[in-house]
Amino acid sequence: MRFTGLVVALASVAAGLVVSSAPATADSDRGGRPDRGWFTAWAQSQQNLAPTTLTNQSVRMITHLSQGGDAVRVRLQNQFGTAPITIDSAAVARAGAGADLVAGTSQALTFGGRRSVTIPAGGEVWSDHTGLVTRPQDDIAVSVYVAGTLVPGQHVSAFRDNYLTPPGAGDQVGAESGAAYTRTVGATYLVSAVDVHNPRLRGTVVAFGSSVVDGTGSTHCGPGCTETGTNRRWTDVLARRVAAELPPDQQLAVVNAGIGGTASSAACPNAPASAAGLDALARLDRDVLALHGVVGVIYYYGTNDLAYGCTAAPVLDSYRAVFQRLRAAGIRVYVTPITPRPGYSDQNNRDRHEVGTFVGKWNSCGGTCDGVVDFDQVLRDPLRPNSINPAYDTGDGVHANIAGQQALGDYVSLPMLVPAGPR
Repeated sequence: MRFTGLVVALASVAAGLVVSSAPATADSDRGGRPDRGWFTAWAQSQQNLAPTTLTNQSVRMITHLSQGGDAVRVRLQNQFGTAPITIDSAAVARAGAGADLVAGTSQALTFGGRRSVTIPAGGEVWSDHTGLVTRPQDDIAVSVYVAGTLVPGQHVSAFRDNYLTPPGAGDQVGAESGAAYTRTVGATYLVSAVDVHNPRLRGTVVAFGSSVVDGTGSTHCGPGCTETGTNRRWTDVLARRVAAELPPDQQLAVVNAGIGGTASSAACPNAPASAAGLDALARLDRDVLALHGVVGVIYYYGTNDLAYGCTAAPVLDSYRAVFQRLRAAGIRVYVTPITPRPGYSDQNNRDRHEVGTFVGKWNSCGGTCDGVVDFDQVLRDPLRPNSINPAYDTGDGVHANIAGQQALGDYVSLPMLVPAGPR
């Protein structure tokens, strides 16, 4: 089993701990100690800077764990920052209602033994571990205090509520009441991954793709109805199935590395500026390979590539490049064909067919991947195969509603995802 991550290079300065963005060796934690038993159990990929400046205030981000363990650690990122940022204190706790914490569960986070950490532009840091005991499907609150001023990196669509105090409210990271957290945001700031320590797990499976992975549609349950914070993405469905259906010696963590609006290929001529630098290969290291215990990736990319003017050739070039990197890292790759989209032109659908034929060849992308997850079969309308089944359509013709998310999560073969051989 392969574990990847980042070494935290420690340098003592007046502002606190400064963190390097240098990559770690594959199987090491800080100081070269073996990094065994740690698995990423929640993730959301940063994609840009938030339209918010934090000043002497706290944020409380709610993370939903796919698996639990006897300790946790947290990744904070400054991926898109243009200057170093300083985190003055942070804490982790089991989340209660709203911004409240479960009483008695809050534990301070440290970074190389210090409460404060400075993260350089483009860098990230994993906290030291803290002995918070968690279970599958627990909601964990990560609270972060910024004494100075910074613009945080964000994942735009959290599909749940997260919380901020007003500027000037000071350090509220340990407050069990959420009363100080008066502002609600739909994005996730600063926090991009949570690991659990659980040697019984067999690995982490990462869903990697665009908005169809990220969860667009998962709050859509019918006309006039929205459900936020209920963890109804297909990856959430899959994680619950793993916990309920697989035996104890075959348990996996499932995490989501989707970013809406992104493409597999960097070569699509009509891609918007917001997608620049977020193609699959560009973000593979930080959003997949830097996570811990990754044994498999479900690759659900391509629908935006065609909409952005890519033909099959650059899409398949990007597939092969990503698959080669993943398999060289010992990570199995499971690929879904591009799913229907009624706005596609005839040429788009020819290209979609060509990509789908490649994916389906030998049920292994012609030997370049390890298996196929045919979400096209799940979502397509049996009467109009270039459209989504109306029962699963949010109404935009692209994204699956809650019923469709459930159908996708129910379709994935669990035994296929479990690594062969002994743990």
